[in-house]
Amino acid sequence: MTIFYLGALAAIALSLSVLMAGAWLVQQRTGNSGWVDTIWTFSVGLVGVGAALWPVAGSPPTPRQWLVAALVALWSLRLGAHIAVRTAGIADDPRYAAFAREWGVDSPRRMFVFLQNQGLGSIPLVFAIFVAARFPDAALRLQDYLGVLILLIGISGEALADAQLKSFRADPANKGRVCDSGLWRWSRHPNYFFQWFGWLAYPVIALSIADPLSYPWGWTSLLAPIFMYWILVHVTGIPPLEQQMLRSRGERYRDYQSRTSMFFPLPPQKGAVK
Repeated sequence: MTIFYLGALAAIALSLSVLMAGAWLVQQRTGNSGWVDTIWTFSVGLVGVGAALWPVAGSPPTPRQWLVAALVALWSLRLGAHIAVRTAGIADDPRYAAFAREWGVDSPRRMFVFLQNQGLGSIPLVFAIFVAARFPDAALRLQDYLGVLILLIGISGEALADAQLKSFRADPANKGRVCDSGLWRWSRHPNYFFQWFGWLAYPVIALSIADPLSYPWGWTSLLAPIFMYWILVHVTGIPPLEQQMLRSRGERYRDYQSRTSMFFPLPPQKGAVK
């Protein structure tokens, strides 16, 4: 069984590496690095569905495998389509454009390495899907349905935050201003929070409350929300985005930072609304 799981881990790593190499080619050809996030989302979804439905000893997929595959497919299609539409309307993603300026003439090589690291760093996400789909209990449990609820809340919350921001930006009167209404009043990055929240679904499905040691591989699923928090809060999510917002919005964004939680939705502090 250990060899089976390690083999799956290697296949997941290779698949993500190849797909992110493809993302690099698209970025180099188009000059629009926004396609990187689109391809990453669809790549994690594609490899995740394949990992969830990976047959065991020639047996057909179980109801849990189909359930987990449907969850990751729903997440990937919703987020990937949203990013694709956004990317089609811009010349380049300002976060990656800032990296390119910093890297200078070495930008193509460093972008390739960066995307390979992003792909390999996504292994915990797909492996969490893999181990959740293989929880050794033929019947679906209450925990499985709880996992579904968590992921649906994550997808719905992220979609609502995206829609609120799109509506705010569509109003010419808001040009140069900072969106601080709806979910954006409670968190500076509610879309990222709900993205992270949805990944809690897989540990819920992969672990057993009644017998926590019955499926040791299930504990590896905890790496998914840990990795997603780290990447969103400390690497490619919030840090470059906030730097871009400070450059473009200045004091308005600093005021927004002073009264609004960075990640977890919390009641806003008192401050002047600008």
